[in-house]
Amino acid sequence: MTKKRIKDIRTKIIATIGPSCSNSKTLQRMIDSGVSCFRVNLSHGTSVQKAQLFDLIKTVKLSTGHRPAILGDLAGPKIRVASLKVPLEIKKGDSIKISNEIAGGDTIPVSKNIKFQGVKKGARILIDDGRIALEVTARLSDSTLSCIAIEDGVVESKKGVNFPGVELDLPILTEQDKEDLRLALGKGVDWIALSFVRLPSDFKFIQNMVQALGYSTPIIAKIEQWEAVKNLNSIVESFDAVMVARGDLGVEMPIEKVPLIQNKVVQIARSLGKPVIIATQILDSMTNRPVPTRAEVSDIANSILDGADALMVTGETAVGKYPNEVIRVLKKVIRESERLAVNQRQNDLKNENQIGTSQAIGHAACSVARDQRIKILVTMTHTGSTSRMTSRYRPSAKIIAMTPFKKTCRQLLIVWGVHPILVQKYTSSDDIPNIVDKEISTYGLLEKGEKYVVTGGVPVGVPGTTNYLSVLTKN
Repeated sequence: MTKKRIKDIRTKIIATIGPSCSNSKTLQRMIDSGVSCFRVNLSHGTSVQKAQLFDLIKTVKLSTGHRPAILGDLAGPKIRVASLKVPLEIKKGDSIKISNEIAGGDTIPVSKNIKFQGVKKGARILIDDGRIALEVTARLSDSTLSCIAIEDGVVESKKGVNFPGVELDLPILTEQDKEDLRLALGKGVDWIALSFVRLPSDFKFIQNMVQALGYSTPIIAKIEQWEAVKNLNSIVESFDAVMVARGDLGVEMPIEKVPLIQNKVVQIARSLGKPVIIATQILDSMTNRPVPTRAEVSDIANSILDGADALMVTGETAVGKYPNEVIRVLKKVIRESERLAVNQRQNDLKNENQIGTSQAIGHAACSVARDQRIKILVTMTHTGSTSRMTSRYRPSAKIIAMTPFKKTCRQLLIVWGVHPILVQKYTSSDDIPNIVDKEISTYGLLEKGEKYVVTGGVPVGVPGTTNYLSVLTKN
């Protein structure tokens, strides 16, 4: 019998699906090269096209025999340039209006239903990731601003418009987002990413919507707004996971601050046992060329050394020329960087003031595995919490999460170092040794006589009861 395999890298790879990889053959190659989760960008396409992408992902399989995880990324209330008949060329010093109530002439039309009552004279407006900058000279109404161009540029339809440092009255979800949320949940999405998070209360708003629709899907906060940086600790604590979305973040904040913000987000998330994803321009140059720049490789390595759970590529695989090559390069850099990262970061959360039983068990399991040079650390879990709490200590042992729930298996596919395996349902801790021994044999993880660590909770099936640790020997 051919043994099943688990991936040999610990930092997870998330790839965005799009025209360049919208067929089963390409997606399967990307999985074989290292992808464990696919992102559906709900900013683009019709409902039918989005549904087709969800269905397509379900046609491919991981080496464990199950489908990859799916992340549904909601567009959020992003302000964009509305439709222009032709691009608008502007020169430094030109007087320009920004408006969602008038159009034509020297006016840049933007998204409807945006109110500018919080915009003051002197505020900066950045268009197309900061390529075009305007300064507000007067607020003509709550829907129209008078501005002066700070530099030359060409304004095109659909480009993003940012108001750094300005509090705008924006909804948490647009009507389109609500439609997309219903679609994604109905299609079995494993994670929902919420764009333009500003406050920790945003989590409760979307969680209530998800629960009202009959689901319990976990939610990722995308850190890309200056308000999110201001409320960082409470946002990470509230949400199920976080993503450092460096595109808009690099426009909303001074670009030199982005690496430090990224590092801070990772450290906060790790201390709370929350998965953290780094996204945007991971391998941007490979959108049009088959090899990366040295700077991109260094950026990936630094994200891994920071302690990120997952790296997410966007346009590189969605519209790029070399989607599979992108994944192969990413995997090579991850593998090489992890040789140093695991040794550096194991058990390095030294400043914790108080930890609960599950965290203490996770820490102890990692310490036992390290001290006894045990290669396999098994977490028996129903919700995934035991595995996440073990992962935060970045052990050198492989974390094998065994769960009877497919949903939990898929949700753990974005968590650092966790290799989820679907097992039969069990009702007693007495069943665990036989279940674990069988799966270790199936995956060829250990030889007879080798030790492994097992953690779990008693009574079985009750969330939040991680309370035991055993060292067993492979039969």
